Amino acid sequence: MKLVVQVKLLPSPGQAAALEATLHACNRAADRASAVAFARGARSRNDLQKLVYGELKADFGLGAQAAVRTVKKVVDAYTTLRANVRAGNLTGGRKVKAESKPLAFRPHAAQPFDDRILSWQHDAATVSVWTVSGRLRGIRFVGHPDQLKTLRAFRQGETDLVRRDGMWFLVAVCEVPEEPLNTEPDGWIGVDRGIVNLATTSDGANFCGRRLARYRRWQARKRAELQAKRTRSAKRRAKRRARREQRHAAQQNHRISKEIVAVTKRTGRGIALEDLSGIRERVRSRRDQRAALSSWPFHQLEEHLRYKARRAGVPVVRVDAAYTSQMCPRCGHTAKNNRPTRDAFLCRRCGLAGPADVVAAVNVRERGRRAWVLVNGPVPPGT
Repeated sequence: MKLVVQVKLLPSPGQAAALEATLHACNRAADRASAVAFARGARSRNDLQKLVYGELKADFGLGAQAAVRTVKKVVDAYTTLRANVRAGNLTGGRKVKAESKPLAFRPHAAQPFDDRILSWQHDAATVSVWTVSGRLRGIRFVGHPDQLKTLRAFRQGETDLVRRDGMWFLVAVCEVPEEPLNTEPDGWIGVDRGIVNLATTSDGANFCGRRLARYRRWQARKRAELQAKRTRSAKRRAKRRARREQRHAAQQNHRISKEIVAVTKRTGRGIALEDLSGIRERVRSRRDQRAALSSWPFHQLEEHLRYKARRAGVPVVRVDAAYTSQMCPRCGHTAKNNRPTRDAFLCRRCGLAGPADVVAAVNVRERGRRAWVLVNGPVPPGT
């Protein structure tokens, strides 16, 4: 399976200036190649390369491989645009606007490098990079030890040079082998996702979101203050804050999913998740909850769980989320008043009581077990 690994570069001021000049030159060249591709209808890399290769080298100072990578970046961008149009992601005025002019590239847009123009020295934790000012050697990089280990063992293909918020990063794709899928899990762990408690498992593990909620409310106040200023610098700062909050949410989802997958892997079980697709359209939430429900990346948590489970060979099933928090897992009685408060569950028929999120996770677990048996059980004779 493919994983993306990101490491941070630590260039000196002179090296950072050369990297910035390289990104600017490559993206100016990409704008020129995009204009030619739009005007001439060149869709393949070979066709566009024949039209602009010499010009990119002579007028923009690109080396041979840098020119080739820039042409490929432009062709890939147009391929993505056509795919979005076919998928219906761009319609109406957005589609007309996107197709009416050449694609443009930001001065600091990421630039792909192949192994001929970027090489890794893992023992020294440095890289050697081609720039318009010549080859830069000995640029230090840092990253999480697990990511560095993955990068060293499994990196394949291109590496993207990225500048974000004044910092430099390298982003590489790694082809990581998967462990064999556990087709006979020894039980299941149900996972109930929410806003107050980001995730609760049927084992009783609770990943509380109150601290995160305070952080997000603080960020919302700061964004409101910046938006009230209505200046360009305030808009830039608001965007930086939004990206910081996104990275914080992603880190939380990574932490939660890593712990859940580690437990299921150690105990030989599988993971059962609620199917929350379309929940924003199905659920009528209170006004004070709408922003939290719309902005928290529930889907991202599921994606993190899925890819970590896939890498570890842990099976994952999705089950119907209807009434999981209102149904008694012991007697099956389902009623709205089984949940008198947000945090408490009390069955009106048999008297079973407990934390509402844990009860919901137990129901998810049982539905996951039945779904797995239904799909993977023996085929009845005569069918």
